[in-house]
Amino acid sequence: MRCPFCGHDDTQVKDSRPTEDSAAIRRRRFCIGCGQRFTTVERVQLRELTVVKSDNRRVAFDRDKLARSVRIALRKRPVSDERIERIITGIVRQLEASGENDIPSKQVGEMVMETLKEVDAVAYVRFASVYRNFREAKDFEAFLGSLEEPT
Repeated sequence: MRCPFCGHDDTQVKDSRPTEDSAAIRRRRFCIGCGQRFTTVERVQLRELTVVKSDNRRVAFDRDKLARSVRIALRKRPVSDERIERIITGIVRQLEASGENDIPSKQVGEMVMETLKEVDAVAYVRFASVYRNFREAKDFEAFLGSLEEPT
């Protein structure tokens, strides 16, 4: 593992432990070159996923991009970091379990929306406003009118 501070190629693992949900391994590393310590996270990847954009461009699936989007939607909402991590891992596992290597970006967006709808209504609307590209207040009004009223 290359050191993020000095670029030295040789680092030593000082400590390894599973994350709280046991979906990844956190490793504390030490750089022999500069002496800095840093953490890496290792996850199981079942398959190489490619996202097919609406203009037919193909880009490698980026778990971090998905995580950023979900975290932004859930910012300042009463959802724990552990739950957010489980949400992200669950979406990634569903994508991997689909059996397809090429995943349409629309499918990823819809999965995130369905998950957020179950977790937090405000996060759902936040994500939808970006995903569906709301431009005016009436777009929000139409979207909110389509939501089911709680009974």
